[in-house]
Amino acid sequence: MSNKYFITGIGTGIGKTITSAVITEKLQADYWKPIQSGDLEQSDSLAIQNLISNHQTVIHPETYRLTQPLSPHLSAKLDGIALELDKIVLPATENTLIVEGAGGLMVPLNDKHLIVDLIKHLELEVILVSQNYLGSINHTLLSINLLKQYQIPVKGLVFNGVTNPESETYILTYSQLPCLGHIPLLQNPDKTTIAKAGEGLTL
Repeated sequence: MSNKYFITGIGTGIGKTITSAVITEKLQADYWKPIQSGDLEQSDSLAIQNLISNHQTVIHPETYRLTQPLSPHLSAKLDGIALELDKIVLPATENTLIVEGAGGLMVPLNDKHLIVDLIKHLELEVILVSQNYLGSINHTLLSINLLKQYQIPVKGLVFNGVTNPESETYILTYSQLPCLGHIPLLQNPDKTTIAKAGEGLTL
């Protein structure tokens, strides 16, 4: 049975796509971004394609491609589209699958559903991406508690960017979740640095 993981983060812009690229490359997994909101000419799927080196990965097409770089619910509204959870179906693959979310867990998809509801709908295990900044302990622990509230299994945490041992130790001790590894700050990531970054991850 293949493994399927949902990559989510403690907020927006904290490195979900870089983390997804590193893990996709390390596991030679398939990749799927169910909802792309804005930047369709420079989508996350295209970014992954440009950052991986292996020839096994299949990048599955998005279910929704929204034109505005906004929260999915607003972008969909402006596009005249209603995002429906039932239409978001896992692509068929026997390979490991990496699914990347949009923003953090409480990002709205429509009037009723959030990203966390999508994860629950897809019945996936989460890899939570954290990044060290003032307030990140709070944001990380809130995200973990929400996942527990929804009874969503968490494989572990990946810390992306500059390390902060004090903060990371507190998060790991409090949450009792494993650290899957660290991804260094990658200013201009390419196939070589993405592949190298995966060497330190335990998956």
